[in-house]
Amino acid sequence: MKMKTAIQTVLIVAILILGYLIIESIQKPQRFNKEKNKRWDKTIERLVDIRTAQLAYKAEHGSFSGNFDTLINFVKMDSFAVIRAIGTLSDSLLNAGWTEKQALLKGLIIRDTSRVSVLDSIFYKGYQIDSLKYVPYTSGKEFKLGAGEFQTGSKVKIQVFEASVLNNVLLHGLDRQLVINFNAERIKITNFAGLKVGSLTEATNNAGNWE
Repeated sequence: MKMKTAIQTVLIVAILILGYLIIESIQKPQRFNKEKNKRWDKTIERLVDIRTAQLAYKAEHGSFSGNFDTLINFVKMDSFAVIRAIGTLSDSLLNAGWTEKQALLKGLIIRDTSRVSVLDSIFYKGYQIDSLKYVPYTSGKEFKLGAGEFQTGSKVKIQVFEASVLNNVLLHGLDRQLVINFNAERIKITNFAGLKVGSLTEATNNAGNWE
């Protein structure tokens, strides 16, 4: 009787353990995907902001920045020149063949130039620009940033930049095997085990590898 009871107890424990393992095998990938998506979404937002800052920098300097301190300082301290036209050509002058250049020479139209903060122009008020270089959820890890010149197949030289982070950094602390599996999947799709915007080795029109 005691032997039968012991066997029943062992069977119950085994069933409970098996049930737990089955449930865990289902829930583990779900938890991973939920946390992975949360980190990816926030990181993509940051990479889009880096692209916005880079495009503003290039508009002023003619090239991209390969240094975060330089890029952040530009956004914080620099400004855009904004030219506003005061006055317009009347219909009668337009019908008479007047051009805007003639109107400017005659003083009928005045060009007024002012400066507008880069930070206020491209981001919302209170945006924490100093955080631009940090990868979300990584306790201070920085994106890898580079800039340079790339020659296309038609021999045209274009300015390029690239900001990136590997999944091993972004997803640190999550299930190691699931990260390995996810990396293999991303390499098949984008040839890169992480997130990045722009490219130093091909013309991508500054696109992100999630787009």
